[in-house]
Amino acid sequence: MPPFIADLTPIAQERVVCAISAAVKYEVPANIVLAVAEKEGGKPGQWVRNSNGTYDVGSMQFNTAYLRDLARYGITANDVAAAGCYSFDLAAWRLRMHIRNDKGDLWTKAANYHSRTPRYNAVYRADLIRKALKWADWLDAHFVTLDVTKADTTPSMPLQPIEVQRVTQQTPASSPVSSPAAKQASVRSLSQKNYVPRSISFKTGD
Repeated sequence: MPPFIADLTPIAQERVVCAISAAVKYEVPANIVLAVAEKEGGKPGQWVRNSNGTYDVGSMQFNTAYLRDLARYGITANDVAAAGCYSFDLAAWRLRMHIRNDKGDLWTKAANYHSRTPRYNAVYRADLIRKALKWADWLDAHFVTLDVTKADTTPSMPLQPIEVQRVTQQTPASSPVSSPAAKQASVRSLSQKNYVPRSISFKTGD
């Protein structure tokens, strides 16, 4: 396991590893999945009752309303509540469906994970963007990434050597970058009006 992940707490390790794995599997921008995971802030075995009688379950607070369509595949709420990457896979699958099928811009679609009601969506959307920008910089610092909106784009290399970008156990998952270089990168990102989500590239060149 890379040192910048191994130094995280067990819960943060699961969140980062599972979110990135699910993002790659379902072709959803990794920083969006990481941002949603941070915003939801759930834990294995957690059940939160909503006012409409549904529950938000597990690490990704997956709403049980979506399980009605998944029941035919044998997927239950207990599966979603369990520890491990399964709930992240379901969340990435759901984000993929929102991004592909819903109306609005990318961020509004992603915020539909929380709510389609405009006033709730807008609040979630604004914070999701802030968190996604931060996670994009973290990904840029540690992985080869691609701008998902541009064809034939050249992969960007990590901003700093991995050894310099170590994340300590004292660094909470809500603040994935702490080095001066990473903080400067975050400021650069926040100043870019057209900053877009990024995916991870596994292409190493010829």
